[in-house]
Amino acid sequence: MKVLGIDPGLGITGYAVIERVDGKIRLLEAGVIRGKSKTTLPERIHEIYVGLEEIVNQFKPDAMGLEELYSFYKRPRTAILMGHARGAIVLAAANAGIPVYSYSATRIKKVVTGSGQASKAQMQRAIMHEFKLTEIPKPPDVADALGIALTCLTLVKSDSTKLKDILNNIGKRQ
Repeated sequence: MKVLGIDPGLGITGYAVIERVDGKIRLLEAGVIRGKSKTTLPERIHEIYVGLEEIVNQFKPDAMGLEELYSFYKRPRTAILMGHARGAIVLAAANAGIPVYSYSATRIKKVVTGSGQASKAQMQRAIMHEFKLTEIPKPPDVADALGIALTCLTLVKSDSTKLKDILNNIGKRQ
């Protein structure tokens, strides 16, 4: 199974493509889609969409993991702007027929480190360890995208196994 993890952002959108082969997780590519300086919001949304479309066409992932939006009470505008970025990301996935799974930051931290309250540094160290990297991925958006991809790969497999078990048990009860 191949998964694309996305850390959405207007200035920098982190992405990571990983796959599980024979029980081993392998990093295929990770990086960022950067905004060009002084672009308008519609131009930036288009850059995100086109960048993701290229990644999707190159790697043909089976699923996409995406961090859920959250907003602080004092900054609702940030969440609204991020909603635009998420829209472009989800549209790219929908056009390619890729299912999208959203996860809260707490859920991602729990899967990657075992603690939903892990710090950014703990997340980065866990990502380094999991993917046997020699240094922390930079910028931080790349490490976040790797965590999201790892969460999606872990939970989608777990959820599909549970679904198979449920369907098998239904058949046995009749």
